[in-house]
Amino acid sequence: MKNLLAGAAIALIGLTTSAFADGHANYPERPIMMMVSYGAGGATDFQARIVTMTAGNEDALGMPIAILNKPGAGGRVGWNWLAGQAEADGYTLGAYNVPHFIAQSIKGGVEYSADSFEPIANWGADPAVLVVGADSEFNTLQDVVDFARANPGKLTTSGAGLFVGHHIAALQMEKAGDMKMAYIPTKGGGAAAMKAVIAGEVMAGINNLSDAFRAREAGNVKILAVADLERNDFLPDVPTMMESGLDVDNASVNFRGVMVPKGTPQGIIDKLAATVPTMFENKRVAGKMKAGGSPMHIMTRDEVLAMWAKREETLKVLLAGL
Repeated sequence: MKNLLAGAAIALIGLTTSAFADGHANYPERPIMMMVSYGAGGATDFQARIVTMTAGNEDALGMPIAILNKPGAGGRVGWNWLAGQAEADGYTLGAYNVPHFIAQSIKGGVEYSADSFEPIANWGADPAVLVVGADSEFNTLQDVVDFARANPGKLTTSGAGLFVGHHIAALQMEKAGDMKMAYIPTKGGGAAAMKAVIAGEVMAGINNLSDAFRAREAGNVKILAVADLERNDFLPDVPTMMESGLDVDNASVNFRGVMVPKGTPQGIIDKLAATVPTMFENKRVAGKMKAGGSPMHIMTRDEVLAMWAKREETLKVLLAGL
């Protein structure tokens, strides 16, 4: 216990010293804004509002965090803004989605890369799932594969954008199933992609487990398979794609967390990195995330840095030649 307390004291002294050195000992002194690159009502927006709801508590940041939605182009609009226009002063945070922004930077045409941002902490890991309307004739992944093989390019499938987790899962499905789907990126992110499935505008959709969970609870969709290495606790009755015969791994799993623009003072980064994970661990936060079918996966700044690097290596191989 003495060693634990001594270690905590040393960490606190280091944090305080860093903040003083950067002239930000009283940070934050006003409310903070966090940009979400997807529209209101989607999984990232839904979860971001939950995990930041205790920011104003005295045992957290002591100031509230407001959400600013900047959707468009599969997240590109928001992340371009965060990398190139947002103030790097600690009062503008951003929600990240991996593999999304890393895959987009690899494919090019954007103003950001992993080096454009500093990660703070990760709050969740949301697998991609294959969904169809509640009244669809498809009842299994094999039904979908059989149709796509017999009708190349005719299986209309919605997703949140290009080179987001949904699109990566679709690309993996096409390769593993030796088939061609008609992947349709929606303008409104995952929420719009799910609405397209429910309304019958597309034959299928690849979406976040958390969005799909809530849609299934409402009786609007069937979830046929999960793009992960094992079944998810929220959907124990739904098989993985591997179980169902398609060699699709977890490359599309959507890691979500908080980052700041490159150039943010180190003292502020240290303060956020020490505080934000404890916000995610709050019991009220965990309860609301569970009720919303949102899998949590809390990671520290150092763990996120390692995850980003590993995902970038994996995606470079996966996306080569596409």
